[in-house]
Amino acid sequence: MRSRVGRRPDLVYIVIAGYCLLSIILKILRPDSLEIDESEQAFLSQYLMLGYGSQPPFYNWLQYGVVALFGISVASLTIVKNTLLFLFLLFYGFTVHTLTSSRAFPAVAMLGVLTLPPVFLLSQRDLSHTVAALCAVSLFLCGFFLILKKPPHLSGYLLVGAAVGVGAISKYNFVIVPLAALLAILPEVRLRKRLFDWRVLASVAVCAAIVAPHAFWIINNLSHATGVTVAEMKEGSEGAVLPHAIQGLVSLAVATFKGVALTTAVFGLVFSADVGKILRAESLWTRIVGRMLLACFLIVALIIVAMGATHIREKWLALFTALLPLYLTLKIDAAGLDPAKRLPALLSIAGFLAFGVILMLWARVFIGPIIGDYSFAHTPYKGFSRVVHADGGASPTAIVVDDRIVAGNLRIQFPDTPIILAGISPESQNRLPAGRILAVWSAESGRDGVPPRIAALLTPKQPRLAEIEPTIVAIPYNAGRPGDMYKFAYVRVDTH
Repeated sequence: MRSRVGRRPDLVYIVIAGYCLLSIILKILRPDSLEIDESEQAFLSQYLMLGYGSQPPFYNWLQYGVVALFGISVASLTIVKNTLLFLFLLFYGFTVHTLTSSRAFPAVAMLGVLTLPPVFLLSQRDLSHTVAALCAVSLFLCGFFLILKKPPHLSGYLLVGAAVGVGAISKYNFVIVPLAALLAILPEVRLRKRLFDWRVLASVAVCAAIVAPHAFWIINNLSHATGVTVAEMKEGSEGAVLPHAIQGLVSLAVATFKGVALTTAVFGLVFSADVGKILRAESLWTRIVGRMLLACFLIVALIIVAMGATHIREKWLALFTALLPLYLTLKIDAAGLDPAKRLPALLSIAGFLAFGVILMLWARVFIGPIIGDYSFAHTPYKGFSRVVHADGGASPTAIVVDDRIVAGNLRIQFPDTPIILAGISPESQNRLPAGRILAVWSAESGRDGVPPRIAALLTPKQPRLAEIEPTIVAIPYNAGRPGDMYKFAYVRVDTH
C-alpha cells in the first residue's frame, strides 16, 4: 500500500473506509459492555425529544432513528459513530479537491486529519457529539469553499445552510466556525460580495428550519442546556492562584498546544526538506483558512475572559484544530510542491496512529485484566442479565437504576424493557408503570442497600420497600482473571 499510494493517491479513500470498518468490527468483537458516552446514547435512544440536557440533540436523533430501524445493540451504536467519522474525512477530502489541482493533496489532508488526537484517539475511545460536529465542520468547509471558488449557485448556499444548522445542533461551539469563516473573507474584496448574494437568504432559511425545534427547547431550558458546560469551564476556579481570565487563557494555550503539536510535528517531519519554502508560501486559500484558525481561537479567548473560565479541555477545541491539516495542505500547495512522494511516509505515520489505537483499545480488554486493570468494558452486564433471567422471577415491566452507565448497559441486555434513570428520566416520577419493577445498582464499595434516588422513586409505589431484602450477586468480569468478581444488587418490587 505504501508503494502504491504515491502513484494512486485515491487509494487513501479505501484506507479510510477500511479503518472505519475495522473499528466497527473490533468494537463488535469486544465484550458488549459500553463506555461512558456509548452508555448515554444507548439509554437516551429510548426517547425522541427536542433537547436532552447539556448537549445538542443531533447525534441523539440519529441514534434514535438507527435504533428504531435496527434495534439497540453495540453494532447500531458503533456504526453511527464510524459512519460520521468516515463522512467527516470524506468531506474533508472533497474540500481540498475543490481548492487544489493534484489528486495527492486530498490524501495529504485526510491523512493529516488522522494525526489529530481528537480524531485518532478520543473519537475512538469515547466521543459522540464531537464526531457529529466534526462531520458538520467538513461539510460546511466543502460548501463554503465551493461557493467561494465556483460561480454562485443555489445548491452551494443550501449546502452551507444545512451544514451550519446540523453543526449548531451537534455542538454549540460549532457556531464559532462559520462566524470565523465570515470574518476571514471580509478583507478579500472579490469574495465579500458573496455575503450579499440573495442566495444567502435561502441558506439562512435552511439553517433556521433545522435549528428551530431545538432553539424552542433552549428558550425554555437555558440553564439546563448550559449549566453543566459552564460548571466544567469554571472547574477549579475556587482554588485558582492566578486571576481567572489569565488562568483560562493559560489553559487554552496548553489545550491548543496538545491539540496541534503532534500534527504539526508530523507535517514538519514528512516535509522537512521544504519547511522554509512552505512557511513562506501564501495563496488566497491559505490566507482565508489561516484567518479562520486565528479567529476561532480569538473568539474562544474572548469567551473565556467574559465568562471567567479557568479550565479548557483539548476535546472542546477539536472543531477548530480540525482546520490545521487543511491549512498545512494548502500551504504545501501554495509552495508548488508535489506531495506524492511524501505520501508513503505520511501514510505510515497516520496509519500507525489510527490503526494502532483501535487495535490497542481492542487488545486492552484482554490484556488489562492480566495486570489487574479493569475498565467499563469488563463490567459483566451480560453475566448479570443471565442471572436475572435464571432466578425464576417474572419479566419486569421496567428497570430502575441510579447511574447512566448502568442504564445504557442494561438497555443493551434488556432491549424490550424500559430503562428508567431515577430522578433523571423524562417524566419518570409520573410514568412508573404498574407491575413487577426490577431495581438494579452496582454493589461495589459496600452499596448493598437500596440507593436513595431509587428508593425515592419506588417508595410511593411500594411503601414496604425498606422491608425487602436486596439480592447481591457476584459475577466474573468480562475477560477477567479467575476469582475476580463484580458485585451487582437488585430487588424486585410490585407496584400498582
